[in-house]
Amino acid sequence: MAPTTEIPQTVEWQGKQVPVWSMRTIDYGLLLSQDPTEVDNVLKACLEEGYFYLDLQSIDGRRALSDQQETLKLMKRFFDAPIELKNEYGLISSHLGYEPVGSRTGAFGAGTKDGYEMLKVSRDEIQRGSPKVPQPIKNNGDLQVLENAIGSCNTVTKVILSALSTGMNLTGAARFENSHRNDRPSTTTLSMMHYLPSEVTGNNKIGHQKHTDISSLTLLFSEQWGLQIRPPGTCGAREMGFVAPKPGCAFVHVGDSLRFASGMKMQSCIHRVVPFDPTEHRYSIAYFLRAEDDTMFVDSEGRYITAGQWHDEKFKAFTDPWQWQAMAPNSMILGGMKEAGEDDPTGEPAQFMPDPAVLKEEVKEVAVSA
Repeated sequence: MAPTTEIPQTVEWQGKQVPVWSMRTIDYGLLLSQDPTEVDNVLKACLEEGYFYLDLQSIDGRRALSDQQETLKLMKRFFDAPIELKNEYGLISSHLGYEPVGSRTGAFGAGTKDGYEMLKVSRDEIQRGSPKVPQPIKNNGDLQVLENAIGSCNTVTKVILSALSTGMNLTGAARFENSHRNDRPSTTTLSMMHYLPSEVTGNNKIGHQKHTDISSLTLLFSEQWGLQIRPPGTCGAREMGFVAPKPGCAFVHVGDSLRFASGMKMQSCIHRVVPFDPTEHRYSIAYFLRAEDDTMFVDSEGRYITAGQWHDEKFKAFTDPWQWQAMAPNSMILGGMKEAGEDDPTGEPAQFMPDPAVLKEEVKEVAVSA
């Protein structure tokens, strides 16, 4: 299904009608100008839902859209290359290198593996000037495309962080952007993902499992259907619903680190990717803006932890066998988020509090769904 400006309320998927969740659209040009109304809108989106469309069609946002199109051309060419060339370096680190299909748990658990291959290029690596990228995209033109894409995504996400800081009346070192400086080590990454048709991967390699992101903010570009989210705090809305691709817009969502940094006020977005059309090749580009490695916050278990440590622990959880993920004591895959309507016989919206008993129940839910 192609992107559309007319967003339906439901779409047919696997023989049933599945909701398409509505969301706010934030104007990047207004956000860049620190328009008070738009600052308030983006803050409410992060506090109440944890996600929004970002309209990039103004003169200030067109660069990001153009860079995204150039990156899409590059990645299609890269993923068409032989596996031995794509995997020249393998996975150099958790946020740099190539991951083949089947490296993580799939969308439906119970022994399934993911159905995508991914190339990750870290912001820190690009800034060094001699980045380790596989041979198929090693020429100067390709490196410039990657540098441009990372640069524009970095600018966009920093503008959002600045607006959120302003909206929360933060000053000085407490402002979110001051723990996301370019010259300090972080795991900030541009990830390029290629979901293969099921006829290529087989029925046991499907999509990407339900999770929250490690990042502070995720800036996601995709022109194809397949992304599903679960809205927070909505009574009875336990069902995963689709995010409609919207021309001229990116999809932005809050990750664990920003939720922790906000004192659990913001919502991490629970999402997954499923094969909407199992016959197509699906491409997406995600920029994961992450806090500096030594940034301290309190996580969903009440631990004082650095952003770097959280990243490494959660990355390992993603690659663990699904049985281990289901037994994880702190529901790391979901970042400690409680899903809407879960264990709530009163019909009241679920509360997103890092209570150990609640977290244990989340682990049970993961085990059941797996």
